[in-house]
Amino acid sequence: MNTDTSSSPDWLALDRQLCFALYAASLAMTKRYRPLLEPLGLTYPQYLVMLAMWQRDSRSVGDLGEALSLDSGTLTPLLKRLEAAGLLRRQRSSEDERRVQVRLTEAGIALRQQAQAIPTRMASAVGCSLDEIGALTGELHRLRRTLAQAEGLAIASSSSPTPT
Repeated sequence: MNTDTSSSPDWLALDRQLCFALYAASLAMTKRYRPLLEPLGLTYPQYLVMLAMWQRDSRSVGDLGEALSLDSGTLTPLLKRLEAAGLLRRQRSSEDERRVQVRLTEAGIALRQQAQAIPTRMASAVGCSLDEIGALTGELHRLRRTLAQAEGLAIASSSSPTPT
């Protein structure tokens, strides 16, 4: 076995790790959003909630959590702050009191217009066109789906009984 690694790349080097590149890019992206969201009175996580609500108003907390990949323990405080800011309303379902419906208020709907320029400004900040941002976003969604499928396969194979 050849153990000489002098000519091969060190795949354990931090700058070669996809996970670290994604993590560092996410931190930089979130930091870049801060001055754009400040005039709207939103934090980055609140902005994500508003994006989901602008895409489809009147949804359950569970549906919203699924769309954002957030559990209710993380999502509920965000919704409470957005409700206190007058941007959305939470209301228990009349059919099933365990379900909470979330709806935009007029102020929440109006805030969408103020946010219209953010995607273009972010594209400019990263030096890409909106089409390039769309393509990169598509690749990241594909990566996420692939990882989720691999996790499902790993869970399924680990829960399968071992043949005897």
